[in-house]
Amino acid sequence: MAGPQEAQHEAGTNSRAQGTAVVLRRELSMGLKSKVFAAAATLTLVGGVSTVGMLSAAAATPSCGGACVDIFSREFGTHRSPNFVLDVHRQGAKVGQPMILFRTSDTDPAEDINASFQGLTSDFFGAGLVSSAVELHYGAGLGLSTTPPGPNGNGYPDDPAFELEYTPFGVGSGLCVGVGRTAAQNTKVALEPCGASSKTVWIIDTLDTTIAHGYVPLINGSDTNFSHPYVLTYPKNGYPTDKPRPQLITQNLTGFTGNFLVPVLGTINDNQLWGADFGVLR
Repeated sequence: MAGPQEAQHEAGTNSRAQGTAVVLRRELSMGLKSKVFAAAATLTLVGGVSTVGMLSAAAATPSCGGACVDIFSREFGTHRSPNFVLDVHRQGAKVGQPMILFRTSDTDPAEDINASFQGLTSDFFGAGLVSSAVELHYGAGLGLSTTPPGPNGNGYPDDPAFELEYTPFGVGSGLCVGVGRTAAQNTKVALEPCGASSKTVWIIDTLDTTIAHGYVPLINGSDTNFSHPYVLTYPKNGYPTDKPRPQLITQNLTGFTGNFLVPVLGTINDNQLWGADFGVLR
């Protein structure tokens, strides 16, 4: 069991968001986990390595259960020891509440994050949540899912995509990890209404990924810069125990790992690479 939480979380609130978020009712044929495995199968053939386990179901608290996922930064941890995970600052369930990294705990509901809507980028385009330009670059460019996802039509893959809902103690808040405006350089990442727009959609960048160890960049679905996409980033020179807590941001992807057909391990900074683990955090 983890020790007592710091004063930051002791002062937290469990208040629910005001109003009702838009609820997605479109049923998808496959869940995120199976689609990530399908993507991994394709990448294994291309790159000779596997991404199995990079986004597996997990939970911060036992109440959140297997529906939740513990996302961590390669900057500060590994699959064996994630150390710090995605966290809602002060447990505040309200629009605009900052997203930070906080020390792993099995008693902290601020770390209960649920992959609430999962599919491929083309599925999100079909649901009207991402633009045709995003679908062109990350959804195979045909408006059609491929199983497994892989180069299709214009040479782009149909990347896995998802929303991350804040679900303290397993209770949905209707608020998801996202941005309050179209992603740009240094846009702050916070809680936003789920299912309302592309701003809460995150796309696994399967073309620019350190696939050998299961760490991936996450592109925001509102992205408009397709040569240097805006990805989830931990602030440079920040550390999770700093006060005030550094807030996650979006920044241009720092590098690339290969071309459409031959991914090569490369130059992406650790603060833009993310992984996730099984099980209740300890």
